[in-house]
Amino acid sequence: MSTSSAPSESTDKLDYLIKKALKAGADAADAVLVDATALSVTWRDGKLESLESTETGDLGLRVFIGKQQAIVSTTDRRMNTLNELVDRAIAMVREAPADEFCGIASSDQISHQWPKLEMADDAKMTAETLIEQARTAEAAALAIPGVSQCESTDAGSSSSAITLVASNGFAGHYRRTGYSVSAAVLAGSGTEMERDYDYASTVFRSDMPDAAAIGREAAERAVKHLGSRKMPTARAPVVMEPRIASSMLGHLAGAISGASVARGTSFLKDKLGEKIFRDDIAVIDDPFRARGLRSKSFDGEGIAPKPLNIIDQGKLTTWLLDLRSARQLGMTSTGHGSRSAGSVPYPSPSNFYMSPGQLSPEDLIKDIKQGFYVTDLMGDGVNGVTGDYSRAASGFWIENGQISFPVNEMTIAGNLKDMFMNLYAANDLKFKDGIDAPTIRIDGMTIAGV
Repeated sequence: MSTSSAPSESTDKLDYLIKKALKAGADAADAVLVDATALSVTWRDGKLESLESTETGDLGLRVFIGKQQAIVSTTDRRMNTLNELVDRAIAMVREAPADEFCGIASSDQISHQWPKLEMADDAKMTAETLIEQARTAEAAALAIPGVSQCESTDAGSSSSAITLVASNGFAGHYRRTGYSVSAAVLAGSGTEMERDYDYASTVFRSDMPDAAAIGREAAERAVKHLGSRKMPTARAPVVMEPRIASSMLGHLAGAISGASVARGTSFLKDKLGEKIFRDDIAVIDDPFRARGLRSKSFDGEGIAPKPLNIIDQGKLTTWLLDLRSARQLGMTSTGHGSRSAGSVPYPSPSNFYMSPGQLSPEDLIKDIKQGFYVTDLMGDGVNGVTGDYSRAASGFWIENGQISFPVNEMTIAGNLKDMFMNLYAANDLKFKDGIDAPTIRIDGMTIAGV
């Protein structure tokens, strides 16, 4: 079980900070402790390039006097440093500008109990094990005909423990583990070289796919791009494979962030309760998903999150809100406050995904006479205020309902409002990133090439 009682030393130090801050004049305070360990390796050209082991412990204290707030952090837990931390925080908060929307949760808003989630295992990863995974991935990649070089393979494991205590009575703790393997591969030679990659990231070691499969997939993807061409400018359907389709959800999450909406910098700022997708599109945010990469027992302000139908039958039902943005908008926090030891909370999604549709990817494209199947995007040509979208892309050309030949040096453009309304989802959803989508098709986009 990943939700547990915090080590007494951790809660004692956070309790001490809060009590000392209140005694020094703060009206309210909260403190967070993030202990993390990580082990990672990089393998390149048949040898170990790097081996890194890190152990960090970041402690942050946030204090309030009236509508003023300040936050300070440290990695030093000695008592004299903690005392200095409180003194510095109090001195800073007295000079901070007033913010009418800041403040910790009231006692009736905080979470007092939460489900026990599958967020951590007890697998022990050694450097030797990670090296073997990276070596195996490289060997599998190099065995694929057409591969010229394995740029690098990486393997890693991590564990983190989060403890949050506040003067409103909240005290919570949970632990998370993570495992990853990735491979980046070059195929071809000279000016005809192509690059691609594959990766896996899981919460439980037992869920990790075989490292050889990751190396082979990266290599096969790179080889398939050899002989790429450019196509003329056209207005046609764009199909995005799942790992690229998830970027659409990233744009959605940014647009429905309470902070962006409150600032008026979101192209969806006036769309709450309105239809922004087709009727058959649903988007879910589930903080309690078993072994989810972004699962959490409570948010960064001690508020209980809950699964939400963000898009229900095409309609936008809610914003992603922390306490501050909720107060700005006259609403209630949705439990999406995230924070580090040194930052104030900000809205962020948990396990954010688009529900799968009814059609297979093959059926989704079978009526496309000319179109673009996108497997990679480059650049950052997205305007969050207007929704204007333009990004460099590569992938494969679709002819008569079939993926036909590789293309690159292309651009796809449109406006996210129109793109959302003309989006269709396939049935191949896999949970891989924490923000996930199945293959999607977007009709009526501008595709520019030669």
